[in-house]
Amino acid sequence: MRIRAGMIFAGAISLLASSAAWSQTPAAKGMAAPQAAPAPIPAAAPAPTRPPCNNPSALGIGRTVEIDTTGGPGFGFEHFKELDFLRDKEVVLTFDDGPWPVNTPAVLKALAEECTTGIFFPIGKHATYYPEILKQVMAAGHSIGSHTWSHAALVNKKLNEQQRKDEIEKGFSAVKWALGGKAPAPFFRFPALQHPPEMVTYLGDRNIGIFSCDLDSFDFKASKAQTIIDNVMRKVEKNGKGIILMHDFQKHTAEALPEILKKLKAGGYKVVAMRAKTPVLTIAQYDEDIVKDLKLPTVSSRPVSSVVQTISE
Repeated sequence: MRIRAGMIFAGAISLLASSAAWSQTPAAKGMAAPQAAPAPIPAAAPAPTRPPCNNPSALGIGRTVEIDTTGGPGFGFEHFKELDFLRDKEVVLTFDDGPWPVNTPAVLKALAEECTTGIFFPIGKHATYYPEILKQVMAAGHSIGSHTWSHAALVNKKLNEQQRKDEIEKGFSAVKWALGGKAPAPFFRFPALQHPPEMVTYLGDRNIGIFSCDLDSFDFKASKAQTIIDNVMRKVEKNGKGIILMHDFQKHTAEALPEILKKLKAGGYKVVAMRAKTPVLTIAQYDEDIVKDLKLPTVSSRPVSSVVQTISE
């Protein structure tokens, strides 16, 4: 069940960035929390480099918008109503739960063939399993945010406030590590779109934008690609625009995406690229924890597909 956030944080597209003081508490390890310190002014995020388009009839990119995440703006009518910046016939393509073998590369291939782009919200653990795949996402010029460390439901009452913050911060640090030390965008999506109000507040204090969606493909429930195609196009045609939620983790989504992109093109829709004005400022304690954890034996916690892959038969 999805929970609607009780509050929306001010944020806007292309506002001047401001420096803010914020406190970070390290993962609960019996250590004293550090004193609050002014956050450094982040450098401007480098413009993603996309390969040249060799398909003259491709869907392409209609326009690119720059997002200032100061104050934690929220996007997507499922929870946030304030920042309706999309024009009629404009869509944003978003993908959760990767990176994952076969499926994420197939999604990247479909997007490349149509010379278009999306926002990827990887799970931190998956990023540490398959950093080479996440680097492919970056190399293709897509925006990358975070989707927590382990996809834990942050509304779960068994998690205390510090554990919820740990899920958020460790997720961003894991993505940064997987990208070779390059910080991702300050874009975050809650698992199952469940928004605990206190964590919405926390993300606002951290100047991290929150993404819900306008159109949920429900691809994780689909047993075949055609169902996903039908769901997406029916909702797009009904709403006329929107942020579309899909999962590059799902096999059927990868299979459905080429046809979805063709139908969007045929319907006169334009893809909007959302770029962050500045990268996320990760917390050093979590960056260090990721490196320490990866030095420990991790075979028992890794999926078989990350250890053993068939290369010929």
